[in-house]
Amino acid sequence: MCGRYTSTIKAEVIKERFGVSEIQGDLKLPRFNIAPTQLSPVVISESSKRILTQFQWGLIPFWSKDASLGNKMINARAETLLEKKSFSNLLKKNRCLVISDGFYEWIKEGANKYPVRILLKSREPFAFAGLWDQWKSPNNTVIKTFTIVTTTTKDHTVMEPIHDRMPVILTKENEDEWLESSKEPHDLVKKSLKQFPAEEMEFYAVSKAVNSPRNDTVQCIEFNG
Repeated sequence: MCGRYTSTIKAEVIKERFGVSEIQGDLKLPRFNIAPTQLSPVVISESSKRILTQFQWGLIPFWSKDASLGNKMINARAETLLEKKSFSNLLKKNRCLVISDGFYEWIKEGANKYPVRILLKSREPFAFAGLWDQWKSPNNTVIKTFTIVTTTTKDHTVMEPIHDRMPVILTKENEDEWLESSKEPHDLVKKSLKQFPAEEMEFYAVSKAVNSPRNDTVQCIEFNG
C-alpha cells in the first residue's frame, strides 16, 4: 500500500537526477504530503526524450465511464499486473517514473496509530514504478492519471513490521529499463518489480499534521520524537 508520499525536490534537481530533457507545465514543488486525486510529478518517455510533467494520482482507465474509479486505483499489485487487463496493456507502453523522496505509513500502537516517513538512508530522490493512462471526460476534458506499483513486504526488515505492502522503488539500474525498455512485460516485471534493499532504507516518526491531506507544509516531514 502507498497512500501518501513526498516529493520535496526542486524541478532542476529532478531534471538532472533522472536525465530529463524537457519540463512541461507549472510544476507544484516541493510537495510534503501528496494524496490521491492530486497532481504529482512523473517522468515519461516520448520519442526517446524524457519529459518531467505532472499527472493525477489514481488511475482512470481510458475505458472508464466516470472518474470515480481513480479513487480505487491508486496502487497496482506487481504480482497481478500481467493478469489484469487494466494494467497489462499499460505495461507495454505506458510506464512512468513517479518521483519521490519518501512515503508515509501509520504504525499501530495499542489503540492508537502514529505516522512515519520512510525514505532512503542517503536521503536521495528516487522513483516508484508507475503506470499511466489518458481518460476523456464527458465534456471532452483529457485527464492523465497514474497508479503506483506495490509489492509484498515479506522478509523486508524495515517494512514488514509496518505494513504488508510497499511501493516498488526502482533501483537506478532498473529505472532506464522500466521507462524505456522494449522487453516483454513478463521479463520486465520479473526483473524490475522487486523490494528495494532494506539495508538502504529507514524511517522516523512525523507529525500527525500529515493525517490530513489538506496539510502540505514542511511540518509534515519534521521529526516528531
